[in-house]
Amino acid sequence: MTQIRRPRGRPKSQFAESSAGTMQALDRALSVLVAAAQRDGVSLTDLAQSLDIPTATTHRILTTLQKRDFVRFDEERQDWTIGIEAYRTGVAYLKRTDLSEAGRPVMRRLMEETGETANLAVPDGAEVVFIGQVETGNPIRAFFPPGSRTPMHASGIGKAILAALSEDRRAALLTGAGLHGFTDRTHVTQRALFDDLARTASRGWSFDRNERHDGMSCIGAAIFNARAEPCAGISISGPSSRFPDARLADFGEAVARAATRITHLIAGRIPEGPEAPHEAAP
Repeated sequence: MTQIRRPRGRPKSQFAESSAGTMQALDRALSVLVAAAQRDGVSLTDLAQSLDIPTATTHRILTTLQKRDFVRFDEERQDWTIGIEAYRTGVAYLKRTDLSEAGRPVMRRLMEETGETANLAVPDGAEVVFIGQVETGNPIRAFFPPGSRTPMHASGIGKAILAALSEDRRAALLTGAGLHGFTDRTHVTQRALFDDLARTASRGWSFDRNERHDGMSCIGAAIFNARAEPCAGISISGPSSRFPDARLADFGEAVARAATRITHLIAGRIPEGPEAPHEAAP
């Protein structure tokens, strides 16, 4: 009796030979979907050329996405736009990703990277309201309980948000609220504050040394919503002795990266250009 020798190892997958092609097709389809979402109507030819995908392949992808309502074809204009199913998918993401949820792991990573307490706050008029904090393990640290408020002009997060606003909006907020002095380092004139905000906008992060509390420093950066409006901010804070000049740039870049990460996680959009002031989100 002849014995049948069975091959060793796992049985060969029916998808193994075509897996690379399948992933390439998916990658192309997602590229087409993203490109269509970024434009207010685009022709088949323009879309294919911009992505360097053959026109026939692009058309097959579009018609497949159209069957699932991820894109739609406008017969009158003869172009392709994003479909309702793409909107539903985006809404499902937004339902489960709010600012606090998105911010917490980013704040923890920022605290571990810098060794300082990380804070999350949102604007409310000419003040910021703290909604989250991840404390450092250092025995001396800053503490802002949820719900506590501080004026924007004397806050790292507040100054980061102000720097992202139009000058008219800044002036309107600050004229009504006034510039109260808390220490001898607080900016109590609009000229001094606006000079500081110009530096903040240029480098992408704010710096507050002893402006709200003597002996305490803070570095902040703005978080933006889907309309590229400043809707929140993240910061690190601690004793001024742990914020020497030599560490400020590294701290600032870490905070700015964290703000960009949260902006991405909440489906926000960074303003275009080095300085693009906007209205504050409510």
